[in-house]
Amino acid sequence: MTRHTPDQLQIFLDIATEAALAAGAVLQSYWGKLEAVEEKGRPGDLVTEADKAAEAIILSVINRHFPHHQVLAEESGQLGDTNSEYLWAIDPLDGTTNYAHQYPFFSASIGLLIDGVPQVGVVYDPFHQELFRAAKGLGATCNRRSIRVSKTAELSKSLLVTGFAYDRRETADNNYAEFCHLTHLTQGVRRSGSASIDLVYVACGRLDGYWERGLQPWDLAAGVVIVEEAGGKVSAYDGSPLVIHSGRILATNGYLHPQISQELLQITPLSRWQ
Repeated sequence: MTRHTPDQLQIFLDIATEAALAAGAVLQSYWGKLEAVEEKGRPGDLVTEADKAAEAIILSVINRHFPHHQVLAEESGQLGDTNSEYLWAIDPLDGTTNYAHQYPFFSASIGLLIDGVPQVGVVYDPFHQELFRAAKGLGATCNRRSIRVSKTAELSKSLLVTGFAYDRRETADNNYAEFCHLTHLTQGVRRSGSASIDLVYVACGRLDGYWERGLQPWDLAAGVVIVEEAGGKVSAYDGSPLVIHSGRILATNGYLHPQISQELLQITPLSRWQ
């Protein structure tokens, strides 16, 4: 893998920040003023004019600075040079359903993978004006202040978060059994509706752990870097290295990682949900 100096990673981080803040301004301008909310083929998988406008401004910033980089964006798909070692994974509005209902948990999420490994991440929550940033070896911050994961080491004292994929109505692998199981073992399991928000909340210690399935690289790329740079651990459910295209993730403060992994592996999925 190509090695980059801290100064080089800082440049990538600053450009990602510029793009995320610009997207956040777009999302604020559309808040409460949507005229068109559409489904993208699956029930509940929404897209709005705010998604499209925010993605357009992110792409303009990235392309202006790095015209030869590869891009994977939620609304536009694969763009740019597919041979590039650099891949920008972009979710212009993570939490579209929340946003469409004016439920204030959403963000713009921008991650940079270098040779397939997440190296830079920015998640901006414009409603709460919180800017989460990280790059490999540079630490993680919220509004320029250093953040760290929690020190909770007992599952019974933890607060977790998860989500449910769009195909939950059609598949037995739907996370309902896991949700119920871990709710009984912890102080609670939340569901925010935004994977990037879930990840950065683990990073800053508001939540102790997060798991989910059915995700896309643009949901995870930024948040993975922020969690790891804040001292947390990210992996597959079984503790093996995360495969970002697998759609499955376990992210914790590190202390709880073996316990949550063990619980996830022993849960029998619901065979049918009606």
